[in-house]
Amino acid sequence: MAISDNTFSMSTMYDALPNIRSSSEGISGTNIPPPGFFIPRAYAGTNTRLNPLFNLMITDNLTRAHFKEVISSRLNQRQLLSMASLLTSDSDAFMEVVRNKIGSTRVQMLLGMSDDVDAFFYTAILRRFLHIMTDKYASRVAIRAMSVFDQEKRYVMYEHTLYHALDLACEQHGCIALNEVITDADDPCYRNLLLDLVARNALFLSNDASGNFVVQHVLQLRNLRCTHNVAVSLRGHCVDLSFRRYGSYIVEKLLQERETMVVVVMEFLECEGGRLMRLARNEFGNFVVFKALRLTKDMNRADLFWDLAQKLMPFLHLLRRSHGNNIANILESCSITTRFSS
Repeated sequence: MAISDNTFSMSTMYDALPNIRSSSEGISGTNIPPPGFFIPRAYAGTNTRLNPLFNLMITDNLTRAHFKEVISSRLNQRQLLSMASLLTSDSDAFMEVVRNKIGSTRVQMLLGMSDDVDAFFYTAILRRFLHIMTDKYASRVAIRAMSVFDQEKRYVMYEHTLYHALDLACEQHGCIALNEVITDADDPCYRNLLLDLVARNALFLSNDASGNFVVQHVLQLRNLRCTHNVAVSLRGHCVDLSFRRYGSYIVEKLLQERETMVVVVMEFLECEGGRLMRLARNEFGNFVVFKALRLTKDMNRADLFWDLAQKLMPFLHLLRRSHGNNIANILESCSITTRFSS
């Protein structure tokens, strides 16, 4: 069969599929084909960009609806198995497809069509799991797989996620993929294991450019046990984190729960007055201190509110000439001046 890089036409796939040797016997969700299980001789060593089936997966000459019609209505099970086998027979070629925006979308559409088809993609994803989960488009394939694969395959993918969780958390696209798994994991045991891992490593992750987004995400879930564990890990470091943009977001989220709010405010009260003043005037820290004052007042923790206000009051004139102007306003609005002058 002649292979051409000419513009794709539907006939190229139909012409290609009968020539792809299928080895579908014995493939099931529990009988996973090993690495290198199937390498079509017709394409071994061939530039994948000259392969009509790979071109089908990555070119935009076919609408989403038309592609869906092809794979759901025009191809039989044998052809789908052949298609999945060819796409996954070479790890590098598979990565080329799933890292492509269009290719990622089309592979996602193939997932869940049958256990036998899923078996090929399951093996291909696990071979390059970390690379897939840290790519913008390829990670969407893995996330989709976790939602449609059978329980056995899904649990193995959860185990891989748990094993690589810190590596994922510290990578630009990996942290997004990890957050999606944490949100969507349908097994409470694995979900709690991921939450515990993030909480135990909260200080390390909070200081990482990507990892801090994972800490923010788990705090947004308002899981009281996880939030408590994050606060324990960050105790003694809340002031330092509050001086930085993303760290300040994390500390603000800790202030939203009554129990962890006490941890943060007590740390503010224990630090030197001059350092608290610098935090209150800082471009990021001022929002944290302001929120601490507002929430201690709203949550009826008058003791913490007045103690924090008393520590800030000597610096009122400095707060007025800085990012801390919002803090000066709340102090004066609550008659702090009158309380301390009487």
